[in-house]
Amino acid sequence: MAMSRDEIFQEVQEVLVDALGVDNDEVTSEATLMGDLGAESIDFLDIVFRLEKAFGIKIPREELFPAESLMNNPAFISNGKLTEAGLAELREKMPHTDLATFENNPDINKLGDLFTVGAIVNYIDTKLNAA
Repeated sequence: MAMSRDEIFQEVQEVLVDALGVDNDEVTSEATLMGDLGAESIDFLDIVFRLEKAFGIKIPREELFPAESLMNNPAFISNGKLTEAGLAELREKMPHTDLATFENNPDINKLGDLFTVGAIVNYIDTKLNAA
């Protein structure tokens, strides 16, 4: 069943409002899950579970939030920044995310900023319409 981006956004918004106890108007496309909406890593599992239920799809956690696998690989990190190999891995794992700004300064502490509401909508859009 195809859904429009607006319908997907509304559903994602509802999931995040329920999961994180935030207000509807805080959940914008640009909002970052951690910085703006106060999500912690433990919340990601809950969010993934709720998204799977809301959309009736299977979401491998490392597909939507691949940061953990990157952080645990020494080849991908040097001096607190992602290496070229790390960036290549990130591009491959997060095609649904705009990495342009991050690539200018791939500070691992800024990885969380990549997890935006818009990126989740892109991801779900791709999943639903590829199926």
